[in-house]
Amino acid sequence: MSMLRKLNSKIGATTGYQVRKVPPVREPAPGSLNAIPKPRGPRPERPAAVPMSHVDPAVDRLLEQPVFILTSVRSGSTLLRMMLGAHSRLHAAHELHLTGLEVYFKTHSPTEKSMRALGLGYEELEALLWDRTLHRELVKSGKSFIVEKTPGNAFAWRRIAEAWPDARFVFLRRHPAAVARSWHEAVPDRTREDAAERVLKYMEAMEEAHAEVGGHILRYEDLTTDPATELRAICRFLDLDFEPGMLDYGGSLEGAVLGGGFGDWNDKIRSGRVQPDRPAPTRDEIAEVLRPMCREWGYV
Repeated sequence: MSMLRKLNSKIGATTGYQVRKVPPVREPAPGSLNAIPKPRGPRPERPAAVPMSHVDPAVDRLLEQPVFILTSVRSGSTLLRMMLGAHSRLHAAHELHLTGLEVYFKTHSPTEKSMRALGLGYEELEALLWDRTLHRELVKSGKSFIVEKTPGNAFAWRRIAEAWPDARFVFLRRHPAAVARSWHEAVPDRTREDAAERVLKYMEAMEEAHAEVGGHILRYEDLTTDPATELRAICRFLDLDFEPGMLDYGGSLEGAVLGGGFGDWNDKIRSGRVQPDRPAPTRDEIAEVLRPMCREWGYV
């Protein structure tokens, strides 16, 4: 009896286990279900973004007249979204962060050459992907127009305007110092100065967008003070009839994800009733970096 068999006999009688030689590992055939994909290298560098070529809505777009809310973080966009979503013709999805969907070609790939021959570069393909994603969401809702309110869209407004030449923009403003205060409270490890500088970037992008593409300007403070009047104005801008049910937005949650995930906003939304904003920051509470924008927007 070999040494291994003797050893296994003793171990088996004592523990119930035996020692076995490990069989050699065979590489699965390429393309088989068990094949382990090789790790990809770093994504190739994309060239600098260039304006998209002319968009022909008849062949390039499924979506018609999408509505984009351009705003800063912590400005009440989730409240506005729920109000608009209560309209029978507006589907206001939760934040979709479309600009995070990107297209890359393998370096020197036939795919890139083929797509380029079709006049489709990175931006054009991404726009097709964005359009299809939003159109799918709209068709599922059974409504007429989609509303998208991701705050990051403030930095992508130019690409959005190029992707959808018929897009409509609503600019939601809030007292800049109140925005910075709210964001600082939501993320306490961020300093007040850092919060102020960050929210200012959103507001500067909003101003640039409004100067270029125009749209409807709405103040959060006015929305919470007289929601009926402000919603009627938005409906006129969108060429829709005002519906009183927009004021009863608490019944239109539709299981959607609430923006931001912060308790104070969610409480306002679930209540289905508009609550007044907190008292505005005093002049001494306004960070120096925000004072020009406060004056520009008429808050001081």
